[in-house]
Amino acid sequence: MDWMAWTWPTAIFFIVIASLLITFTILAIKFPETPRTGILRIETTRGDRLFITLLGSAFINLAWLGLVGANQPFALVICLIYAAAVFRWV
Repeated sequence: MDWMAWTWPTAIFFIVIASLLITFTILAIKFPETPRTGILRIETTRGDRLFITLLGSAFINLAWLGLVGANQPFALVICLIYAAAVFRWV
């Protein structure tokens, strides 16, 4: 495993992503949903909105690193607000 720097933050990141995927899979099995149309005018399910949230959060964090620097906790707050908006209106 020398090809990747497995630090605690890296491990926590992958554990959170895996937990989200497992949780959303269980939710999809127990509570099936019909796709809904939001402000993007495309039909989305919970999984679609999760994907949009993760992709947008990656771009927010990359922009934060490039423009502000390594003070990431504030970027996390922006990502959480973005996630709430995506799950509410998309």
